[in-house]
Amino acid sequence: MNRGRSGHRPYGRREVLALASGGLGTAVTAARAAPGEWPSQPVRYINLFPPGGATDVMSRIYCAKMSEIAEQQFVVENRAGAAGTVGQAAIAKAPPDGYTVGLGSIASLAIAPSLYPSLPYDPARDFTYVSGI
Repeated sequence: MNRGRSGHRPYGRREVLALASGGLGTAVTAARAAPGEWPSQPVRYINLFPPGGATDVMSRIYCAKMSEIAEQQFVVENRAGAAGTVGQAAIAKAPPDGYTVGLGSIASLAIAPSLYPSLPYDPARDFTYVSGI
C-alpha cells in the first residue's frame, strides 16, 4: 500500500468524492427538516466546462448524490467557453433563489478578472461559496 509523507494512505477517488459532498450534503439534509424549505423544485447545477471531461464526470456524480440526499433533482447543465467565464456569467445572472448553483474555478474567478477589464460578473460580489469539491 502506497503511503504519503504523513504515513497515511492517499485518498482514493471515491473517498475524495464522499468527503467533498459531505459539507453541502449536511446543509441540505438540515434544510429538509422543515416542510416547504429548499429545495422544493429541481436545482440547476452549471458546470463551466464541456461534457465528457473530468469536471463533467465529477459534477454528475456529485449531483446524483445531492439528488438522493435532498430528495430533489439536481440537473447538470454544461456552459463551456472562454475559460469558464460563459458559465460563470450564467450563474451570476441567475435569480438569487438558491435554485442555480455551479462550479467555480480559479480561471474564471481569479485569473479572468486580471486579464479582462469588463467581465459580465464580479467575482467578489456575485457569488456565495457553498461547498468545496
